[in-house]
Amino acid sequence: MTQHDFSHPDMSPQEKGYVSKGEKQIPIDDPTGKWSDLTLLPEWGEKFYDVYTVRKHGKWVMLKGVKPEYRDDPERVRMLEQEFDTRYNLAHPNIVMVNDFENVPGVGPAIITDDIYGYSLRRLIDEKRLTPKIVYRLQTQLVDALEYIQENHIVHDPITPDTIIFTEYNENLKLINVGYAQKSSLTQQDTQADIRDYGKVLNEVLDHLPTTLPRLRRIANRCENPDHSYRSVPDLQLALERRNSGQMYVFICVFIVFMAALLIWLTNR
Repeated sequence: MTQHDFSHPDMSPQEKGYVSKGEKQIPIDDPTGKWSDLTLLPEWGEKFYDVYTVRKHGKWVMLKGVKPEYRDDPERVRMLEQEFDTRYNLAHPNIVMVNDFENVPGVGPAIITDDIYGYSLRRLIDEKRLTPKIVYRLQTQLVDALEYIQENHIVHDPITPDTIIFTEYNENLKLINVGYAQKSSLTQQDTQADIRDYGKVLNEVLDHLPTTLPRLRRIANRCENPDHSYRSVPDLQLALERRNSGQMYVFICVFIVFMAALLIWLTNR
């Protein structure tokens, strides 16, 4: 499942027009020719792990590997392997697909994923590039992804603006940091943590919009309220659908009034 619908797979990230903050070319010694053009993407890294783009047999993919200073720590490698095992069988359009786990020259053991060319929600906030489509994706695609994660009993790091990517061309949402372990069942605490994190993300986005969205703000605040939060992600989805339905109702009413006024004006000409 490629993430860049209008680009050739052999083009570099720079040729596609996407440049990550602070990206750095890393020398790679692979006499087999399987791996080439290794580039570190600090913008997408985590505390113990780095993210790279690289060519594998000439095709661009992304890697997640242990940071150099932690590569001698077997626990970090074990956690990476566990994350691969957890994510490998997940298949959702808003979650980055995992393809393989290999030893990559210059990186070591690494998760190999589909390549994504886009921007983190954090960067879009910082650069004041939020759009109505992004806000809508947060209400639909992000919640769909959270429901899928919970249905599969995945426990994961907190969802933040840094772990949410919007693809460059169509602004589709992708979660890049999904899960480390799969449980037999999730606790209510696990469920509420996802809803609380969603509220934090939504509130931060609303703080940086040029207009106020009071109904959406109430939903975000309720997500963060431990005494009055939504019981489940489906409950949250229902609240968001009601809000969007209300918006559509207002639009239809305004459209009908406009058309009626236009008809009266044409009749009286």
